[in-house]
Amino acid sequence: MHPVYLDNNATTRLDPAVLAEMLPFFTQHFGNASSIHGFGKEVGAAIHRARDQVRALIGAAQSHEIVFTSGGTESDNTALLSALEIQTGRNEIVTSAVEHPAILALVQHLQRHRGVTVHVIGVDGKGRLDIDAYRAALGPKTAIASIMWANNETGTIFPVAELARLAHEAGALFHTDAVQAVGRIPIDVKAADVDMLSLSSHKFHGPKGIGALYIKKGVAFHQLVRGGKQERGRRAGTENAPGIVGLGKAAELALKRLQGGGCERVRQIRDAFEIATLGRIDDAFVAGDIENRLPNTSNIVFDRAEGEVILLELDKAGIAASSGSACAAGSTEPSHVLRAMKVPYAAALGAIRFSFAHTSTDEDLGRVLAKLPAIVEKAREASGFAATMGEMAQAGLGAGVR
Repeated sequence: MHPVYLDNNATTRLDPAVLAEMLPFFTQHFGNASSIHGFGKEVGAAIHRARDQVRALIGAAQSHEIVFTSGGTESDNTALLSALEIQTGRNEIVTSAVEHPAILALVQHLQRHRGVTVHVIGVDGKGRLDIDAYRAALGPKTAIASIMWANNETGTIFPVAELARLAHEAGALFHTDAVQAVGRIPIDVKAADVDMLSLSSHKFHGPKGIGALYIKKGVAFHQLVRGGKQERGRRAGTENAPGIVGLGKAAELALKRLQGGGCERVRQIRDAFEIATLGRIDDAFVAGDIENRLPNTSNIVFDRAEGEVILLELDKAGIAASSGSACAAGSTEPSHVLRAMKVPYAAALGAIRFSFAHTSTDEDLGRVLAKLPAIVEKAREASGFAATMGEMAQAGLGAGVR
């Protein structure tokens, strides 16, 4: 039997059409895009086409608003560091407690070593941002607010347009880490009026090691990587042409899926899985805002269970899932996202993230459902934890409990 892959928030399978688009740029079209001869010009044209494909996916006004990077982490770091450089007299950052480590690790470093004041805004039991606290944290010293478009562990979607408006009213820039959202839900940077947005190719069936930073026209920018004049002087270094071409093709395919209702099919598969799982396994609930989340993401908390045992047993059965961000893999502590949501410690240790894609099938779900109840029972026997469902109900986490 083929393995079942339900860890698409960590990375997605490269689309064969994307690979086919990339291959000639390893061999036949090998020129440097900065060269003025024909070899360089054909690569330059392909990069321009990819830039326009990414522009279309996120609703940017102009293709030159897209700057290619090595991925989401570089894009996130560049956005925040640029804002601190150009926002004269402003030395504060506002972010959330549930951001990806690409944001949180950076702001912690800036706070410790550069004297930057960081306001970390909390969330409620569904992972929704405390808007009043966010509004109160913004002020004349705020250089940038950075709030993710959708959470990588729970899928909870944030009101980005409102958050951007509030930041702008305070004279601050607004950045959003949209790495998990792009390609999975419609994105319109013009309507949301964000200043900068990060995305990463491998989250929507493109290659790893390539991403982009959207920078709205007119927003002042301070480059992070210095050297040559590539990317209009905003990101030095010879372009990763095969990766950029792959990103462009993946963006084109993702937009077609969105326009064709592909995200609704993924949502239906996810919902069917949750209903079946919660119907078969007691003392479990779906974490996050179940009414407003990514269509592919399901974070199920199995009370009194050892999540590590669940993952190991699933892997033995040929099923891939995760306990949260791949960038925090290996930690024995509960997810910082679930802890911010005040999920009790013993319950948070039993949280498993199942993330789907358009490649997920009903057969895949059947195989998981056939194995999961016994695996959870084994994990509960190994844990020795007492039930925490009463605590969760008091914390407002009861929605979805079966």
